[in-house]
Amino acid sequence: MSIRQSQKREGRAGRMLRPKTTVLKRSALVPAEHLIKPPPTQFTHELTRSQPYYFARGSGQPDGKFAAGTRVALLEDDGEYCRVADAQGLCVETACRGLRALDVKKTKARRRGTT
Repeated sequence: MSIRQSQKREGRAGRMLRPKTTVLKRSALVPAEHLIKPPPTQFTHELTRSQPYYFARGSGQPDGKFAAGTRVALLEDDGEYCRVADAQGLCVETACRGLRALDVKKTKARRRGTT
């Protein structure tokens, strides 16, 4: 019995299959003015629910969606919308009503490895 036949029997293929390469549209890129480098490492709020974010307020269609529990640094608050930055450095606007302030003492303790 050849090696390839024994590999197939054991469930291991002899080669790797790769998906077909596709090139994304230019609109799939995050505009450079909406990225913070280096990204924040300390966060002030987290999202209480999944909600959309926008690169520009009033643009109609959301540019993406934050998952519930995403931690962000609050940069600006005007009451209805807040400018926030996430761990990847994405700087966008989202509804303030979906943000909850983090307990600073618990956050610092978690970073040090104590609770």
